[in-house]
Amino acid sequence: MKNKFLFKAFPLLLLTLFLVFGFSTSSESTKYKCMIQMINYTGEGAYIAISLLDAQGNYQKTLYVQGDDEEWYHDIPEWWSFYGKRRPDIDAITGETIPGGGRAISIIEIENDKINTGYKIRFETAVEDQKYYKDDIEFELTSETIKSKIEGKGFIRYVRMLPQ
Repeated sequence: MKNKFLFKAFPLLLLTLFLVFGFSTSSESTKYKCMIQMINYTGEGAYIAISLLDAQGNYQKTLYVQGDDEEWYHDIPEWWSFYGKRRPDIDAITGETIPGGGRAISIIEIENDKINTGYKIRFETAVEDQKYYKDDIEFELTSETIKSKIEGKGFIRYVRMLPQ
């Protein structure tokens, strides 16, 4: 009798487990237009790494890289210490360097559950034979900052992000 009950209940149990755990609910995300306006400077184009950091300042993810020649990535040392260890494929999230006075618009994607929870975005900049700025721009992801104009400290004049 017990075996018949188990035989009939087991498929139902498996189906229930599959329905509960089989479909992972990934966090929804939003795409943002990210416009970077550079200061006027002379020299080569800037390499810029845009990273997602947790509340403690630990790298979580590379959101975008301006500069597609991997030979120079080590010139962004803080980001390189994170990215260089694993070297995931970032071809889909790279663009050209940005010259002095120039601007670039890229699309970055941020999970919605990272907003208003202490996560930050960091823009690191490096220009050949010039200074490196670890936190040219760094700000906490909040409902307000994600839509505002943020001033830079180094090669970036400002960044403006707009939800798409």
